[in-house]
Amino acid sequence: MSGPTAALFQRLTQGVYVIGVAHLETRNAFTAAWVMQVSFDPLLLALSINPNHSSYRLLKEGRSFSVNVLKKHQLDLAEHYGRPRTDKLVSTDWTTDRSGLPILREALAWFACEVVNEHPAGDHMLVLGRMMDGKLLDSEAEPLLYRDTGSMDGAAFLYPTSWGSQAPKP
Repeated sequence: MSGPTAALFQRLTQGVYVIGVAHLETRNAFTAAWVMQVSFDPLLLALSINPNHSSYRLLKEGRSFSVNVLKKHQLDLAEHYGRPRTDKLVSTDWTTDRSGLPILREALAWFACEVVNEHPAGDHMLVLGRMMDGKLLDSEAEPLLYRDTGSMDGAAFLYPTSWGSQAPKP
């Protein structure tokens, strides 16, 4: 495990989201922390996803995704959607937006995006989505932050022990 590197990257400010994907009648959702706004005009969001993830095929085929912002107390949902299963939507309260994307009813907010481009980014794909729709569902709630999840996703084991010859010694 790369404790110092993982601790460093946990200081980046990022939320925890449930990403919904759909193609025809098939829907799924997964937990993600690498989501951010990248443009005002047009409104674009970037999502990072491992191309080996089971939902990547649905994302590519459906050409759209939803971003459900989790509330600070919804760590259980982050864990649930972070598990490698294909029937995750069965046991949670969700609906669809007008394009059929999964939307969590108890989320803090949601965004619906149409995929406009994707780029390889190391062991992930960076997917750009143009905002089509969205709604703030709970203006009083605080978002769940990635650093609040601890090592729930096991990512601490994925960081390298150093990032080049100029990395400071621990």
